[in-house]
Amino acid sequence: MKHGFLLGTRQTILETKDGGTTWVPRSIPSAEEEDFNYRFNSISFMGKEGWIVGKPAILLHTSDAGESWERIPLSAELPGDMVYIKATGEKSAEMVTDEGAIYVTSNKGYNWRAAVQETVSATLNRTVSSGISGASYYTGTFNTVNRSPDGSYVAVSSRGNFYLTWQPGQAFWQPHNRAVARRIQNMGWRADGGLWLLVRGGGLYLSKGTGISENFEEIPVQSRGFGILDVGYRSKDEAWAAGGSGILLRTTNGGKTWLRDKAADNIAANLYSVKFIDDNKGFVLGNDGVLLRYLG
Repeated sequence: MKHGFLLGTRQTILETKDGGTTWVPRSIPSAEEEDFNYRFNSISFMGKEGWIVGKPAILLHTSDAGESWERIPLSAELPGDMVYIKATGEKSAEMVTDEGAIYVTSNKGYNWRAAVQETVSATLNRTVSSGISGASYYTGTFNTVNRSPDGSYVAVSSRGNFYLTWQPGQAFWQPHNRAVARRIQNMGWRADGGLWLLVRGGGLYLSKGTGISENFEEIPVQSRGFGILDVGYRSKDEAWAAGGSGILLRTTNGGKTWLRDKAADNIAANLYSVKFIDDNKGFVLGNDGVLLRYLG
């Protein structure tokens, strides 16, 4: 588990072979043929097989642990920009666009099957009378989307005024009213299968129980008014939250209480992504090339 990659804008891809201590820039020739600046949005590996998706629409595949990358052609009919991909098995992956399309492939990306029958816009137009507040203002795209280990998704509308969930086997995304006054910044899955929810301006909420719920309670956090942008679980009990102006918070009791970690206080960066690869390997990514590595 010492080999990994980091993605960014302008075709940025960095590679580590020592568990994240040092990173070396890589170039992918097939992503540099045109005058486009690609933003790489998501990467996923299963064994030596890996996938990258980006914007404008680009799909890259490797079968040799990232030594070489092949560009897979994509249909121009694809609704939305690809924001997420997950390797699911040999030659198999699942990808999501910011318009709510979910596609699965089992032949290395040459054919894709739709797992959802319509885009989110179509679902909302059909169900707008069902009392989803803010649905009529929907601009057609997700702000964030996060996948649970069992393949369920939670997504936040671009304006943050409601959220949507999808579980394997469902034909459509299910819209949900937000149970909080402020707009949603981001949502994701706890290690116990419940949901966490961040609001703009710094609030943190946890759903009651596990699974998909509309019942959330606010958890007091010392965010100093800065927005919290992401949460990452190291275990069922320990999680880290990161946000604006280097704010870093930690819980060791499953989210009931959070304490500020001063490790990032002197870092003049917004920290926007927290990811634990396993119990001992975690990273927090910020802007301007800031990367924090978990030391335990």
